[in-house]
Formats: sequence, C-alpha cells, structure tokens
Amino acid sequence: MASRTPIFQISGIKVCEKKKVLVRGIQQLGGKYMGGSVYQHESTHLIIPQVLSSEKFLAACAAGKWVVTPDYVLDSIKNGSWLPEGPYEVALSTCTTSTFYPVRQWREKVASGRITGAFQGWRVLLMVQEPTRRAMFKRLLKAGRAKVYRCPLPSHASVTHVMAKPITEDSKSHNAPCYPVSHIVQHLFGSNCVDMKFNIKDDHPADMKKASFVDVDFAKLEAELSDYVIKQEGRPRLRFFEFLGYHDPHRPQSQATETDFSNVGSMIECGLFIEALDSIRSAVFPGLLPPAPYLISLLEYAQQGNATSVFLRNLQQVMYNLLVTNPPWLTPSTVRRYYIQVLQCPRCKTGLWPFLETAISYCLSSEVTCHPLPGPALPTLLHFHSDLLGFVLKLFQGELHSVTTWDFVLPEGKGVSHASASGSLLYGTFWTVWERSTLLSRAVKRLTQFLMQAAVKDYADRGEKQKLHLADTLLDLLSVLVEFWCQQHFKLNQNLVEKGLKDLAEHFALVSQDASPQVLSELVVRIRSTRLKLVIADAIFRNLCCTNGVTIGDEPLSLQKMLLSYLPALGSLALSPTTTHLKTGRTSHSCANQETGCSAQSSLVNETSTEKENIPRGLNRVNAAGETLLHRACKRNQVETVLQILALPGTDINVKDHAGWTPLHEACNHGSTSCVEALLRHHPAPVLDNQVGGVSPLHDALLNGHMDIARILLEHAGSALLQQTDGDGRTALDLVSATSQKEELLRSAQVGDLALSNRIVTEVLNLPLLEAGSALLAHLIFSYQQERGLSRCVQPGDRSYSLGYKLVRALQAHSLQRVTLGWTDQRAVRLVKDAETVLELGRGSYLGQVSQAVRECTGENTLFLMEIVQNLKSGGEALAADL
Repeated sequence: MASRTPIFQISGIKVCEKKKVLVRGIQQLGGKYMGGSVYQHESTHLIIPQVLSSEKFLAACAAGKWVVTPDYVLDSIKNGSWLPEGPYEVALSTCTTSTFYPVRQWREKVASGRITGAFQGWRVLLMVQEPTRRAMFKRLLKAGRAKVYRCPLPSHASVTHVMAKPITEDSKSHNAPCYPVSHIVQHLFGSNCVDMKFNIKDDHPADMKKASFVDVDFAKLEAELSDYVIKQEGRPRLRFFEFLGYHDPHRPQSQATETDFSNVGSMIECGLFIEALDSIRSAVFPGLLPPAPYLISLLEYAQQGNATSVFLRNLQQVMYNLLVTNPPWLTPSTVRRYYIQVLQCPRCKTGLWPFLETAISYCLSSEVTCHPLPGPALPTLLHFHSDLLGFVLKLFQGELHSVTTWDFVLPEGKGVSHASASGSLLYGTFWTVWERSTLLSRAVKRLTQFLMQAAVKDYADRGEKQKLHLADTLLDLLSVLVEFWCQQHFKLNQNLVEKGLKDLAEHFALVSQDASPQVLSELVVRIRSTRLKLVIADAIFRNLCCTNGVTIGDEPLSLQKMLLSYLPALGSLALSPTTTHLKTGRTSHSCANQETGCSAQSSLVNETSTEKENIPRGLNRVNAAGETLLHRACKRNQVETVLQILALPGTDINVKDHAGWTPLHEACNHGSTSCVEALLRHHPAPVLDNQVGGVSPLHDALLNGHMDIARILLEHAGSALLQQTDGDGRTALDLVSATSQKEELLRSAQVGDLALSNRIVTEVLNLPLLEAGSALLAHLIFSYQQERGLSRCVQPGDRSYSLGYKLVRALQAHSLQRVTLGWTDQRAVRLVKDAETVLELGRGSYLGQVSQAVRECTGENTLFLMEIVQNLKSGGEALAADL
C-alpha cells in the first residue's frame, strides 16, 4: 500500500449487503471508510464496480487517486493484508478491443510529482446556472487542483478557461477561451470518453458534433507524415536570389572573343602592376579568362602591402567580374580548375583552404600565416583580406545555389547533373576524399575555431566597427558548407546527417566555452540556416546550463523537452551568482567527451595553475560502489571538500552511486550536518524527495537518529516532506515515538512553510545570464518549429481532411501510444509527439513549471521568449477549440 492508513470511498454499489462487506473488510484491515454522496479530497482510494459517469470517479481520476474494483478489498481480506492495487485498477475494453485504464495516466503523473492534479495551472471561471451542478463541477475542478472562480470575476484574477452551461454570449466575452463543461471529461479521457459513454450534456450542439470521430488509418497516417518529413528535410534552407541574374549561356557573346594578354605579362615583369590591372579589367568577358599566372602575380603584389587602396579595389572588381561572367558552377570543369589555380597563396600555392586560413588569420591580427605578411596589420590589407573572404563566400553561395535549384543550363544546353557537386570547389576546399562522409572535417573544425575568435574580437570592438563583421562572414560561410554537405547526404543516409550535425554542435560547444553567454547568443541570432541554428543553439544552451550547475537530460531534443526541461532551467540561470562565468576544462556535459580537434584547441582547454590548485584530489575517481568524491566527503563530513566540489562548474549535486544513493542521502545517513547545510545552500538545490528502496533523505536521517538534520530539511522544504511515505507506508512522524520529537518536527515544518511563503521568487540575480539563455531558447524554439515543419503541420482551421487536421483529430481521439503503435519511422513519431505537446500546452500544461522570476522578468529577450511560448499555447488552444 502507498499509505499507512488508506481512506476509501465507494461509488456505484447499490446493494447494501455488498457495501457492508466492503466496509467491514476495510476496517478489519486497518483502513478508513468515508461515506457521503460527494467526493472527499482526503480519500486515497475509490471502489467502483465499473467505470461510471459519477462525480466521485471523475474527481478521483483528476486527483490521481487509486480507483479499484471491489475484488481488491475482498482478495485483501483473504490475504490478511493489503495487496498491491495494480492488478485491481479499474479498466474497460474499448471499441478497438484494447484495454484502457482511464485513471492510470493521471495517477502516475501525480505519484511521480510531475503534476499535482489533472487541472494543475487552470484558473477557471465557472458559469453554471444550476447551483447543485455548479457545486459539483467546482468540487471536480478543485480535485484536479484547478483554481475556480465564479461571477463576478474578482478584479485581481485572470483566468485560463471559461466553463459554461449553457454557453452564452456573456460566457464568450471574457478574455479566455470558453468551453462547455464536457471539456472536463474530454481533457481527462480524450476520445475514450466515447467508449465510456460519458456525456455531460450542454446546450452547445456544435461541440457535440465535434465529439464524433471517424477512426484514422494509422498506417496511412504514418506514411503521409513520413512523406511530409522527407519533403521538409529536403527543402533548401538558404536561398540566394541574386544568382538568378547571372550569365545566361545563350546570350550572344561579346565581339571581343580574343584578347592579346602578352603586353600584360611584360607590364608585370617591369613592375607596372597598376597598368597591367587596367588592361585586364577591360578584357573580362564571358568565356574569356585572363591567364592565371597574371592574376596570381597581382594578388602577390597586393599582399606585400605596397599597393594603393585604389589598386586593391580594382583588383576586387576584376575578381567579382570574373565570377559574374564565368561562374564555375555554370561552366566546364576547366573553369573550376582555373579558380583553384588562382585562389591559393601566390607564394606557397598549397590550395584554397590555406589561402582562406591566411586571410582569416591576418584579419584576426594573428602571426600564424603560411608565410610572413606585412605587420602590424595594415588597414588597407585588412579590408583587402576581408573582401577576399567575402568573394570566396559569394563563390560558395553560388555553388550551393546551383545544387539547390537544379534549374541552370550548361553552355552546351545540358542540365547540371547531381554528380557535379562532388567536383565543386566547396567539397575540394573543406573535405578531403576520405573526409566526405563526416561533416566535421579538419578544415571545418578550424573554421569553427576561427569563428569563435572572430566573435569574441568583434564583440569587444563593437564600439570601433560593425559588431561581428568578420564573424558574420565566417558564420555565413559555415552555414553554406553545412547546408551543402547535408544537401548531398540526407537522401542517402539521414542518420549520417544527424550524426554529422551532432558532432559539429558538440565541437562548437567545446571551442566556445571561453566565450561569454552574450557573445554566444549574438552568434546564434545571426545564423541564417535554421538547420545549423537549431543544433548550435541546443548545444550552447545545454553547455550554458551545465557550466552553471543546472542538470539537463541527454534525451533527444523535442518540444516537450524544451518546455519541461529548458524553460525551468532558465529559473536556475536567473538565480545563478553574478560571478559565474564560462570556464574551459572540466565539464560533465557530453560535449566534452568528443575527441574532436583536441590538438588544434589545446590552448582552449588547458587549465591555469590556480584552477588546478582548487580542484580536490580524487575528484574523478569512483570507487567500486560507484561513489564519487562528493559522496565520500559527505559520509565523512568533510565540508571544505564539499564546498570545493560544489564550486566547480558542471558539478552534479544529485549524482547517484550504483545503488542510487545521492550525496545528500549519505550526509543524512552519517549525520554530516555541515555537509547537509552546504548542499542545501547550493544552487540548484539537491532533490529532497528522491527515494532508494522507499528511503528519502528525511527518512534516512530519522532512521539513524539525526534529529538536527531532520529539522534542517524541514525548515528548508516545509511540511510537504512530512507527506512522504517510505516503502512500508510510514511518514517521517511515524519514525519518531516521542511526542516531543513529533512536535519538534512539526514546528520545523511550519518554519519551512513560512520561509517558503515569504521567499522572494521574483528576484533575478543574474539578468545577463538569463537574457542570454532566453535569447538562445527563443531562437531554439523558433528554429525547431521551422526545421521540423511543426508550424505548418498543425494549424488552426486546417480543414478538408489535410494531414495536419487528421493528425490533430487522431490525437484528440486516441492516445499517443495508440496512434504510433507499430510505427517504424521515428521522425514521424517525433512529429506526433510534438503535436501532442502543442495540444497539452493549450490545455494549460507545462507553463506552471516556469519560475515566477522568469515570468515577471522585463528583459527584452525574456519577454520575447515568453511571447513565443504564449503563441504556442494560443495555437494549442485554437487547435483544441477548432475540433
């Protein structure tokens, strides 16, 4: 039994003798029976012979209570003690021949602590005219932990639901969606209320019409969703309309079909570079390319630092004219080889990527270049190298455009083939032949490191020049190559694409650990590719949480994870100390476990000698029992070691050993009072209701006679801890025999309740960190909707049996498990889960876990985030109302 003294109510049993037998049996086994015709909140169990349309049953379901058949009591009498309730939980067979347990989902959610009732977060204006019915609906809603108001609505109150019987124009006039009272049953049981023959009649026949449902062919629905997902993933993320006006191969060529460049060579030999460049400028036509050695000589002269700004601008103009008149993606392979020959270091001649590395390094004022360049960095050369990077970016954008649109024509009149992408400059620059099956090549790793250096530098110099100017160029370059690589692989191997993006994101999170949250959020905002923005924002947000001591699960990204995990995490970020900063080195996040570019980023991950001195010896050593140093320090009451460990970024305060014990368990078990106090002062605080074999930290302290620790726990968490029961159904008060000790525990619990009620939860201690996290999460949610196609798949008013309409109606009529049973395409399953999350959000779920500090923050990014979440909620409400 889950409780020492179970309290029963009975419903639906009209035969007095049968009821007497049950009542005597309950009392014989030490239980308590509560009579009456209405639901009593103190009850723990309801006995019914079958599913009923009664107040007691609906209220017990909403409250998450046990609802069992009479056989539970009768068999327990034969057993001599209470049996497990599970086999006796009320069930029914639906029209689909499957067994449905109507109460289980709510009971399990309440028991796990995820919710306190089925209507948690609801603020209901109840407009039912008949007094008896109004009282019944009020009890029912309050059983599910809803806040219930009646007309006239208090001036200070705001409502999430208006429930009326009958529905009138007045009931629709309030600033909240209006529902018939049948919505209560619909929320509890979905479409299974049809099988249960539940029908709380109202005066709104249109809603009764919506309750009817024609079963959907789930296999066909999976196929349609799979097709939708494939089209969504294959769509182009980046479009470059400027390339639509590039050279038309069928346009008549210029009259100057041949040009003598011999005099240009003579000018270069004589050092007349300005004159040579002028001659080339006048001879750039479609199909006509100046000899590559001449351009190479001009580039080498420009790099020496003696060229005038006019010469450098004219050289850039020649390069862009070449790209316009002879784009490599529209011309024979000889032209691509021409660009490969020209776009490399004039002196080293080692290829396009070293050429780009040198240009980027010079812009970053780095001395690491393929050969020495004039220094310190000259302003004219800085602009020249920056323009070169912009030119190469434009070239790569054109190549991506060509493989995305498929509507270009070769001069010979033949379409560009898909295989042409394998010989592109993009592939040859960033991936060797052996690296093409991975996104995270050596060049890509190096580019991400350059990007972070540029971002930090540009952000620091924002008062002197355009913010993130170089970083914007590199970020656009990274977006182009990511889209290009994904475009080439997603049709052949979707898993390969997902792994490549994951590796890139984790590498990016690793190399960005020294950057401030503000720099990272600025970067994410500027990413043009939603695919890249999604994975980068997710990796940075998780790393930000981990570095500030907030634990985030490793489950795949989903809309539900963002609402249930990421949004509450913002509350912890808001309360983080303002001295918190991102450090390199140790982190418990998975991104630190990837062996990506370790040699290239050794300077990023080396700890200072001071940091090493502050790290306790044996921090990473786990003994045979799975105990960490934090476990062992708590057992020995070594509070200084505990404080050292808790000060390290990424420390998991709820880490478990092999048996499931946490450091708080060990401290409570061994009487380590100082360690308990240190753990409770840490943010985030340890979990107090975690049980191992039914033993919570409070039970652990009392079972071992540590009353001082029990008082500390109760003064921290209040009387809620006194409601916990162990594996034998005993509460904390049952573990002490002396009346004085019980009174002492109750006084401590009252102190805790008072402290909780007076605790200021609206104060934001670290606004910059909260704003950075909010910006990341806002763009993460927005990109997720765009990338997964959720905003287009589920839209209010989406009729005519469209895919979105069928999906939402299926979820209204069946459980997620029923809809996706037997599905093999996990992408389609993920889309269904996201749609269900939107519907649940519209019903008032999830938002109750957002801290008040976040909800009331007036920061620009946080307000923007909450607006996005509210729009999602409104969309879910509209979906539910539309059906």
